[in-house]
Amino acid sequence: MIDVQNGCGEFNACSCSVEGSGKIIQRFPQKDWDDAPFPQGIELFCQPGGWQLSTERKQPTYFVVVLTDIDSDRHYCACLTFYEAEINLQGAKHDTEGEEEDTGLIQPAQVFAPKSLVLVSRLDYPEIFKACLGLIYTVYVDSLNVNLENVIANLFTCLVPVAGGSQKLFSLGAGDRQLIQTPLYDGLPVTSTSVALLFQQLGIQQVFSLFCAVLTENKVLFHSTSYQRLSEASRALESLIFPLKYSYPYIPILPAQLLEVLSSPTPFIIGVHSVFQSEINDLLDVIIADLDGGTVKIPECIHLSQLPEPLLHQTQAALSLVIHPDLEVADYAFPPARTAPSNLRLLDKEVRAVFLRLFAQLFQGYRSCLQLIRIHPEPVIHFHKLSTNDNLQSFEIMQPYLMFVTADIWMEVNE
Repeated sequence: MIDVQNGCGEFNACSCSVEGSGKIIQRFPQKDWDDAPFPQGIELFCQPGGWQLSTERKQPTYFVVVLTDIDSDRHYCACLTFYEAEINLQGAKHDTEGEEEDTGLIQPAQVFAPKSLVLVSRLDYPEIFKACLGLIYTVYVDSLNVNLENVIANLFTCLVPVAGGSQKLFSLGAGDRQLIQTPLYDGLPVTSTSVALLFQQLGIQQVFSLFCAVLTENKVLFHSTSYQRLSEASRALESLIFPLKYSYPYIPILPAQLLEVLSSPTPFIIGVHSVFQSEINDLLDVIIADLDGGTVKIPECIHLSQLPEPLLHQTQAALSLVIHPDLEVADYAFPPARTAPSNLRLLDKEVRAVFLRLFAQLFQGYRSCLQLIRIHPEPVIHFHKLSTNDNLQSFEIMQPYLMFVTADIWMEVNE
């Protein structure tokens, strides 16, 4: 949502030019806020496959892209794209050349050009963004008796409750009612159903491979025919490593013009459309996950470390019971009455709880290996690798672990 106090949101409209490239045709606010400059190149991400005219009106689409600025701050860009009719006289002249000789008239041909409504925010609330953009789209397309400028102005004046606050109802002034609920902790990822969907698409073993790949600083690439599935899968994979923080390039939807980023030597989490599958098959050091086919391809040159036993077996068993609750009684001659399966939102929370418990077991007693030295003007944190428990010694996740430990100790020092 838009946080007016911190100046973290913008509303933009993009359209397709004759040359096949996007351009900003209207933006609110018209000038940058001091602490929130306008993200450059946003038109590339509105149409990741390129701006193209269509001979038929396509259904509106919605997805969320993530842009990271020079200060490593993320900007979440919710894009709702629809198609409007345009007159293509040049194409009509070519197609109706024969008719022109008979009638002397040029019949205009109708084509459809994509236009995007984009909501940019530092906050990650995709469902709220979708509801707001959907309302603006309805007011615009159906020509409702509502002032569109007032709707956008109401969007900017809505105050977002602080983390852990109560639910807040607000309206954009079009007879609507929107509800927003912030998480209890500001750094807690909001996944809705993303984690549950990722396990449905790939399965337990495949997701575990991706989980270990991210922790051991490998490159992970998703591909799918759905941009929204790419965004959700990237969000889900990153949330599974909480409370660790992913500090490498994170691009859930990569535009076609930026495919060379895949040759970067640094680890990353990136998503691309499946239309570029032939280009990504040649990548030798990238783990590729096909969300539509449910497969994960690990190159032979990559040795992927696994979780140590017995944590690996315990976690997989817990996930099996959560995702397949009937498995435990499948062989019973007289099974108990079948309980209703968890809905996706509840299943999402149950799966994340399993991973939180995994990290609690993995990091237990980690403070015993830390030595805090008070030296003016700043304290120094010294880490003894050999003092860690057996789980951490056998699982190579030192860089994300050190970032977590450093952040935790600094919070304690500054209290």
